[in-house]
Amino acid sequence: MNAAEKGLVVVGLSGGVDSSVAALRLLAEGWRVEGLFMKNWEEDDGTEACTALRDLADAEAVCRRLGIRLHVANFAAEYWESVFEHFLAEHRSGRTPNPDVLCNREIKFKVFLDYARELGAEWIATGHYARVRQRAGHWELLCGVDAAKDQSYFLHAVSEQALARTLFPLGELRKEEVRHIAARHGLPVASKKDSTGICFIGERRFREFLARYLPRQPGPIETPEGRVLGRHEGLAYYTLGQRRGLGVGGVRGAGDRPWYVADKDFARNALIVVQGADHPFLYSRALRTESFHWINGTPVFDRPLLARTRHRQPLQVCRAETLPDGRLQVTFERPQWAVTPGQSVVLYDGERCLGGGVIAEAVRDV
Repeated sequence: MNAAEKGLVVVGLSGGVDSSVAALRLLAEGWRVEGLFMKNWEEDDGTEACTALRDLADAEAVCRRLGIRLHVANFAAEYWESVFEHFLAEHRSGRTPNPDVLCNREIKFKVFLDYARELGAEWIATGHYARVRQRAGHWELLCGVDAAKDQSYFLHAVSEQALARTLFPLGELRKEEVRHIAARHGLPVASKKDSTGICFIGERRFREFLARYLPRQPGPIETPEGRVLGRHEGLAYYTLGQRRGLGVGGVRGAGDRPWYVADKDFARNALIVVQGADHPFLYSRALRTESFHWINGTPVFDRPLLARTRHRQPLQVCRAETLPDGRLQVTFERPQWAVTPGQSVVLYDGERCLGGGVIAEAVRDV
């Protein structure tokens, strides 16, 4: 695409360095660029001081530096209905959801895309470390070049139609290059710390935050053999593989190896823990998903694939197959640690992200 064919692209600006450099690069490529700051969580929620106002101020400062217009939109109602209510329902059922996946699908690449079109834009852009490639009539999602920052895991549920209207200006860059570009061009966020925490909500004391919406339901902490080691505050507040915050250290006769959450017994409201990260109860040879989203619509079952069950996990060799009930089963070459219902399994064919699905259950023996 030459400069004459380039039109308006709206960049999702968060007030961070990544989205700011994305806007800078698009300007350098000849695009007509405007920014959009999305407010998706109300600040007056009685929690810790929110960073939204500071992030907005940073986004405004970047736009002044770049000489582009900044729009501000409030999608809090859409976020609550499409993302946060599901987040609470999953925790209420004892599972561990990944709100970033749903946030991308429902807000950043749906509500934001529609809003940008209303502004007259044909394209949107974000600061994600990922790439899009058009090949054989399809728009494919590829991993970012920087393996340490690759965010394709969080983008696997985005529709191909949305990817076709999306630009990822950082896909070919490494994080250190992004910060260097920001500093070289005098962007005020060049050294700003990366944001973490729940999508659009930010860093929180997680258990205290969740307790505002889900009541505490204490119960026993037990070993698989039924030995009671202590009390938990509610199954919703724990995730498989969790080590910190269990309060079961110093068990008589058990040695000093750390304890990990291995299972949840909902019928008895019991949290099952095991000792040592190498305990066999923490490993699974396979998993089964809920409905699976194939980005380009075509399942791949005829060859080994690669998968990850959490962000930044090294890619694992696996095979996928459809079960009689229509769900997908993913069987790994090597047992996987702490496969967690509610999280996503994402499949890859080399650098191409094929899609993903929510993990329904882990299977220890296949």
